[in-house]
Amino acid sequence: MNRALLPAVVCLVSLFSTGAAMSNPITAPSQNRDTQSIPLERSHSEQAASWGLTEQEWTRFEKIQAGPRGFWSPSLDPLTALGVEAETDQERQRYAELQVALEAKRAERELAYQNAYTAAWAKLFPGLLPIHGMASPPAASSPVEPRRALFVEDHCPACTAEAQRLQSSDTAFDIYLVGSHGEDEHVRGWARQAGIDASKVQHRQITLNHDRGRWFSLGAPRPLPVTFQQVNGQWQRLD
Repeated sequence: MNRALLPAVVCLVSLFSTGAAMSNPITAPSQNRDTQSIPLERSHSEQAASWGLTEQEWTRFEKIQAGPRGFWSPSLDPLTALGVEAETDQERQRYAELQVALEAKRAERELAYQNAYTAAWAKLFPGLLPIHGMASPPAASSPVEPRRALFVEDHCPACTAEAQRLQSSDTAFDIYLVGSHGEDEHVRGWARQAGIDASKVQHRQITLNHDRGRWFSLGAPRPLPVTFQQVNGQWQRLD
């Protein structure tokens, strides 16, 4: 090749390379934006539909939570937020009915799983009282009458008497043994000496639990027993 033509050839190749490199950034990001926007829009629509809401209602919920209501109640669910901030009685009634229907379905599913859990325990560990911990499903509670939490300890006749009183009243409640040190057999031993009905434990009308510091976190004073109950999301002592 003629040495005089070499610089011109190099320059021409460089221009072609630059043009090819510049063509990709023009089209590729546009394609990426198009493909990424579809699932985001679909997710927004699906979230609204899962609560029985329209997309416009979901947008209003987001605006509500971006305002003072979001500061006062940061974890409020969409139906409650829309119902609390409803502008008409008709809106308020609509969201109330949606929420009741949704919570009824949730309670039905949770009860079905609780029954499956009880059956699985009876099948895998027949005759052994279940001790509930973090991995166990929560016992179903009625929104009208929440379950009671009874805190007890060893060598406490009053604790045994209170457990028997609640059991005879056919009340659903949860027993927490303070000082069990995470030993399941310790809790079972206490239940046996207290005369706790094994069938009620198997059907989760009564649950046996390790305290795991819960009694201390509630600030419950001695002497035990002490009974608490959830009222409007807050634990209150029952005297």
